[in-house]
Amino acid sequence: MPYVKSVETAKRINFLASSKVQAFSYQVSDEGVSANEKGRKIVKAGTILPANDATAQGILYTDVDVTEGPQPGSLIVEAYILEARLPEAVTTEAKTVLTKITFR
Repeated sequence: MPYVKSVETAKRINFLASSKVQAFSYQVSDEGVSANEKGRKIVKAGTILPANDATAQGILYTDVDVTEGPQPGSLIVEAYILEARLPEAVTTEAKTVLTKITFR
């Protein structure tokens, strides 16, 4: 008898305005991340890290599951970004320090 299970597809919104992106590896923290309805702690792509303020270093490229603790992710440091498609509005402090990211 075959083993059958339902397949869940990811729904991602493209927030990149250009294919030219510079990203570096980054350790995504699990602190302050709430679990979703399935008990998983997911940091969404497009999140400003480490915080959406003057400490911002970049924008998370893809979703990262931090349920089991801090995990490696990819942090965008230079790109053209469609600001309206990000999961939360970018603060003016974050825009000030993210000098190589152009928001459209």
